[in-house]
Amino acid sequence: MVRWGVEANERLTGSTALILLILLAVEGVTVLRVRSLLTAHVFIGMLLVPPILVKISSTTWRFARYYLGSPEYRRKGPPPVALRVLGPFVIALTVVLFASGILLLLGPSAWHGRLMQLHQVSFVLWFGLMTVHVLGHLKDLARVSTSDWTRRTRRLVGGSRPRRLLITLSLLVGVVLGFLTISHVGPWLQGA
Repeated sequence: MVRWGVEANERLTGSTALILLILLAVEGVTVLRVRSLLTAHVFIGMLLVPPILVKISSTTWRFARYYLGSPEYRRKGPPPVALRVLGPFVIALTVVLFASGILLLLGPSAWHGRLMQLHQVSFVLWFGLMTVHVLGHLKDLARVSTSDWTRRTRRLVGGSRPRRLLITLSLLVGVVLGFLTISHVGPWLQGA
């Protein structure tokens, strides 16, 4: 039986964060020429949704375990105060950013104007908070993000295979979501 403790949670969070950082950087490139790269923007955006849900789940788990008094999580301690304060806002803005993008593509055309504004404003706010969030966690990210993926370190904490499988599965589900939604790009462009 695998024990899903602090180190396992930290590895899941770190591995997912590294993948998100890479995919978000690629998504950021599409923002620079979003009209001509809209198909890529939509595909990558949908690819990001399942890993984002994994990351939100793993950080919420740590938060809950810490504040519910789990001795192991209490010994580990909380993140720095600034990151704890920003965390809920990062999550909320991430949800608003991605939900507005999905609704912009799949929702009624009557909503396009307001959703576009919401999507753009939430992106600017999200980008600022996410920059602080990433910089605040860079040291931890560098320390744990590849631990489950290298042969030398993966066996030091139980559950490496299920964590790698969960991350891989989230990416595969994201690819499927991406392919299911890119057919909406053409009609959206014509309607816009």
